[in-house]
Amino acid sequence: PSILFFLLIFLLNNCVFLQTLVFYFPPFLGALADPITQQANFPSALAPGTDSTITFPEEHEDPRVSTATGGLWGFIKGVAENPMVKSVLDKTKHSVETMITTLDPGMVPYIKTGGELDIVVTSNKEVKVAAIRDAFQEVFGMAVVTGEAAQSNIAPQPVGYAAGLKGAQERIDSLRRAGVIHEKQPAVSAESFIEELLPDKWFDIGCLIIEDPIHGIHLEAFTQATPVPLQYVQQAKSLTPEDYSLRWSGLLVTVGEVLEKSIQNVNRTDWHVVFTGMSRRQMIYSAAKALAGMYKQQLPPRTV
Repeated sequence: PSILFFLLIFLLNNCVFLQTLVFYFPPFLGALADPITQQANFPSALAPGTDSTITFPEEHEDPRVSTATGGLWGFIKGVAENPMVKSVLDKTKHSVETMITTLDPGMVPYIKTGGELDIVVTSNKEVKVAAIRDAFQEVFGMAVVTGEAAQSNIAPQPVGYAAGLKGAQERIDSLRRAGVIHEKQPAVSAESFIEELLPDKWFDIGCLIIEDPIHGIHLEAFTQATPVPLQYVQQAKSLTPEDYSLRWSGLLVTVGEVLEKSIQNVNRTDWHVVFTGMSRRQMIYSAAKALAGMYKQQLPPRTV
């Protein structure tokens, strides 16, 4: 099916290109032949028996046609660089992509994967990778976004902003130390944590950071805060031994694990939708889009 989609793009683009030549650029088609000088002999009405040579004026080249590059290739190149042709082809490409992604939404990552931006996400979980990929491709148009599994040396359930930031940063550092990614590779990392923002009112928050050593960029963004009922936080605390070695950074049992055991049909990795109606992927996407927007603003302007 993918081959058929790309074949459809090729055929439609070529059809529009040919139609543009015929309807918008007829002078170009007539300019392909070399100018000629024609001569014809007609009997003279003034002097019978003598011939008069009539020479037709030489046809001048159309000034709209560039002669820098000869032949058919030069003609096609000149037409393709015309702003009107580019506009028609861009609109056609956008229309075809819209049709394809409407019929098969799964084609979106393939169409928008590419370009100069290459980002590695410090996770191989689709909920994180897909959300961050969609966000960066939305902001930059095209981007290569892949995921690599990474570990952090903090508790499974981080508690507090500092623990969340540390966990996200350690995931990037661990991939660099292991040589999985280059030391200059731009990377995005996400880490969820809980925080008591109000007395006895706990919230789950996601921390996202991007690190680009080449341009010296380091940015943070946070997802919206999702309320977590107090009893589930207390259960997670009770299941964490006091002498737990990573107690300084959080809890041994995650809130998601407690919710999965306590509430029917709740998944430990995406329980947010039960309490807010918004999935974790949507929350990560929103924060990642803001992160991508800030990152784009801080990148140096491209030189053509």
